[in-house]
Amino acid sequence: MSVEKAKAAKKNKKRNRLIFRTIILALLLVAVIYALVSNFNKDKTDISVGSQAPDFELEQINNNNDLENVKLSDYEGKGVMLNFWGTWCDPCKKEMPYMQSLYPEYKKKGVEIIAVNLDTTKLVVDKFINKFDLTFPVPYDSNKEVRDSYQVGNIPSTFFINPDGEIVEMVEGGMTLNKIEGYLQQILPEK
Repeated sequence: MSVEKAKAAKKNKKRNRLIFRTIILALLLVAVIYALVSNFNKDKTDISVGSQAPDFELEQINNNNDLENVKLSDYEGKGVMLNFWGTWCDPCKKEMPYMQSLYPEYKKKGVEIIAVNLDTTKLVVDKFINKFDLTFPVPYDSNKEVRDSYQVGNIPSTFFINPDGEIVEMVEGGMTLNKIEGYLQQILPEK
């Protein structure tokens, strides 16, 4: 019986070790998952009405295809209409002429329109700019970094930012001339 007891004790000890190792492994796995999820969420800034608009710097596509940088913080003290769009997006195509028609007047009043393009090639965007004779800044978000920082899903998506850099309105989808003008009125700098 002592040989059988020794075998049973040995078997018991192996089982206990296996259970202990499994529990330790499970705890380590949970800890790693928790660390990954909390770091992922920590890096994401919540973008909502009332939050500060994340700063960015992007290359601008001009009519002559020269590039210069557009940096949101350069417009501090001005209202900013920040629009995310693509040349293949029909609602984007419809609202571009409205934005262009309002731009000269609102630029004089201290509001800037910035239309961040999400296309894959600059040539297509340059043709679009020429076709619609766009004079407001059109930066190119080639790696989608700014799109991701603003958590843009569908396009067009537009953020109306007041002169203090705070997001006042967020609009997903195309807008009419009257809607755009109404939102621009909300972000006029105080005189």
